[in-house]
Amino acid sequence: MTLNHSITHSLGDGDDDVIASDVTLPGISEGEIVVLRSKRRKKSISAYRQGGRIIISIPARMSKADERSVIPEMIAKIRAQEADESPSETILLDRSVQLLNLYAPEITERPKSINWRSMRERWGSCTSVDATIRISDRLKGAPAYALDYVLFHEAIHLHHFDHGPEFKAVLARFPEESRAEAYFEGFEAAERRYMPPTVLPGAEVL
Repeated sequence: MTLNHSITHSLGDGDDDVIASDVTLPGISEGEIVVLRSKRRKKSISAYRQGGRIIISIPARMSKADERSVIPEMIAKIRAQEADESPSETILLDRSVQLLNLYAPEITERPKSINWRSMRERWGSCTSVDATIRISDRLKGAPAYALDYVLFHEAIHLHHFDHGPEFKAVLARFPEESRAEAYFEGFEAAERRYMPPTVLPGAEVL
């Protein structure tokens, strides 16, 4: 099961201001935060992960001042929980080396760094020039076999730069390849099944 934190926070009533279009928050990737104004909410707000984004639902009457104050707070709480429950980047790096040693010992290249990134179109990416790997934050809280599969996939790219026969032959050594691919197919099908937050009425993407 993927990580899906949900946090609720109570706040006093605001005024009739509409959501600001010029809200900017430092350290946030474009499209990572979606703010929804709900007429049903009176005092509480909620925040949760969906498809790699943080969805924040606030009362429709919340003022701009309250919005600017509370949204960064909710984002920080979600990220703090994720940091507590997700493998650190050092652990990811160590695990990728373990996977190469187990299933592809002939590959001598090793990643120099692995970072969590906000990625919606890919599960991971690799830059062989500087031996860096990026893993989608949608994998935070994913089953260990799914994360291992992506780590192994990207680590192989340090030696095999494309998805040719040689790459596929090495990737096939991963014992739970079929299970991992089924997980990703199911995840992506579920994302397509539901309307993305960006097209919901009253949504603003930060």
